[in-house]
Amino acid sequence: MIKVLTIAGSDSCGGAGIQADLKTFSALGTYGMSVITAITAQNTKGVFNVRELDPEIIRDQISAVFEDIQVDAVKIGMVSSAAIIETIGESLLKYKAQNIVVDPVMVSKSGCALLQPEAREALIRVLLPLAEVVTPNLFEAEVITGAKISTLNEMEKAAVAINRLGAKHVVVKGGHLKGDAIDVLYSEKTFHHFGSGRVATPHTHGTGCTFSSAIAASLAKGYPVEEAVAKAKEYISGAIAHSFPLGRGVGPTHHFYRYYKDSDERVGSNEM
Repeated sequence: MIKVLTIAGSDSCGGAGIQADLKTFSALGTYGMSVITAITAQNTKGVFNVRELDPEIIRDQISAVFEDIQVDAVKIGMVSSAAIIETIGESLLKYKAQNIVVDPVMVSKSGCALLQPEAREALIRVLLPLAEVVTPNLFEAEVITGAKISTLNEMEKAAVAINRLGAKHVVVKGGHLKGDAIDVLYSEKTFHHFGSGRVATPHTHGTGCTFSSAIAASLAKGYPVEEAVAKAKEYISGAIAHSFPLGRGVGPTHHFYRYYKDSDERVGSNEM
């Protein structure tokens, strides 16, 4: 059994964060484990409260997993403070963690800040050099590089700049650009474009978490980075195409769409 660890925040409505990561790992045939960094009170309409866990219990969670179980890949999501980032960095170096995917989560879809401004420098300094792959969206890439991004060429420039900060491979996600959803991978001084048609749905809660977790799962299985990103792009595109309404706001992607083909009517119902 391939084993993948997520280090991230908890989403009480189950569409993003730890919950989305574990669903993704399971859907892709790997065994998911978790280290919770924060608890959020959120639903499909937004994030209403956030409570960080203290660095000591985060360190102890990481130690408990690594001292007992072989970890084949690590996905890092919401890490809101510099102290938490430093703790994670020290722990992953201690255990020589491999196949680390960093999703630099900064703001929720509803606009709630999930990364403290003073923690941005720590994320860049500590986590990017540990990352096998980093997966910023356009806003996150702009924050990291300090440059405006509105074209495919500017996405490529941002990917190069983030690579120079230490990340081995960089995927700048183009979901917020107009037209087709094109992601840019900069790997070993070469650009790769991954495109997909845009799906007309408002239900995209947890897409970033799901995409980065899918990359981690494929890396854990031994796929090279370019193939891992391609497989993750295919998976998230399908999950978005089968997304469904939940509650009164932005519904989640469908992590298990490949296994629910005979129950589309029930999946599509909006039970609040």
